[in-house]
Amino acid sequence: MLYSDKVLDHFSNPRNVGEIPDADGVGEVGNAKCGDIMKMYLKINGGIIEDVKFKTFGCGAAIATSSMATEMVKGHTIEDALSLTNKAVVEALDGLPTSKIHCSVLAEQAIKAALSDYYKKQGIDPEPIVGNIGECEACHDL
Repeated sequence: MLYSDKVLDHFSNPRNVGEIPDADGVGEVGNAKCGDIMKMYLKINGGIIEDVKFKTFGCGAAIATSSMATEMVKGHTIEDALSLTNKAVVEALDGLPTSKIHCSVLAEQAIKAALSDYYKKQGIDPEPIVGNIGECEACHDL
């Protein structure tokens, strides 16, 4: 299994690791079957994601995709974060082995789960905005 230099860099030097104690949105996704669990914390001010942290239990690709996803939404609008796709995360990492694509799906879902929590805390039904965050479909094949 060959990883790109960017994947190895984000795994060896992950960005935005940790927790935000007073987070505006917290989302946890994962599947014990695939062994990857991601938790994302968002600090949002005026529709901008001012800070984002993650804690991931999983393989190197799971850590790298979490790190890259946080980098891609930090300082951006909620709308930008909602449009983040797992394909964009994979491209930003210069690719992932096919067997690790589910990690990028989890990273996308973790951001959306945290945004869903943010909307719930605002008294807004998140599903029409964020969509339904189900289980990682790719994990079912493992």
